Amino acid sequence: MASASPSGWTFVRFGLLVTGEGEEQILPDFLRALTASGRATFKVLRRVPQLRPVTSPKKLPMVGTAKKLTTRDEEIALAGRPFLQNDPANVVVLVDDLESAGRPMRQAVFDRYRAGFDAILGADRGRAGVFFLVNMLEAYYFAHADAVNAALGAAVLWQDYPGDVEEIGHPKGELKRLFPGFDEIRDGQKIAKHLDLAHVLDRSETCASLRVLFSWCTRKMGEAEGAPFRLESGIKEPITAQQLA
Repeated sequence: MASASPSGWTFVRFGLLVTGEGEEQILPDFLRALTASGRATFKVLRRVPQLRPVTSPKKLPMVGTAKKLTTRDEEIALAGRPFLQNDPANVVVLVDDLESAGRPMRQAVFDRYRAGFDAILGADRGRAGVFFLVNMLEAYYFAHADAVNAALGAAVLWQDYPGDVEEIGHPKGELKRLFPGFDEIRDGQKIAKHLDLAHVLDRSETCASLRVLFSWCTRKMGEAEGAPFRLESGIKEPITAQQLA
């Protein structure tokens, strides 16, 4: 059972469904700031197919609903269901890299993931969330130059990126340009261990998509959206923020 304190917080086990190999290896460390209170854990459940809008998918009717889903949509939703059914303290988080080419279709992508969860999970659908890393996990490294330099042992970034890192077109490619030989997984794991997400989210006008993920997780834990992530005042991506209602 989920355990709640008199102040209302709840211990939560977050199960991650990820669409990329890098996220599979790195996300638990990347999100460790949310576990600092001892009220949550993160673990990767599995890697799942990355969904994008399609015009004429092969569809299968789902039992108990008028909605129809493709087999890949069904596979993703079913991947999280046993984890939810195992314990009421468990929550599923699907994280997808939303690269620059996919941003114009983000509403359709979100709707497709969300429809799968809603149709398959039924009453448990509110315990599953869909979120985007924009554009790629590597974007957020640029918001904490000291973490990158400490991990790679070189002055790769001279300063934190001055704008919104979620607007960097191809952050992985940019890191490879700045640091030849950059390896997404090996070096990403090193950077994630140094990365301070409170620092990354300190500027409230940036990182709208990441803020929604942190806000949703924080609410599931029953915590207030204040320090250290400035979630109460920061911008939020309106599409994924629908899940905060």
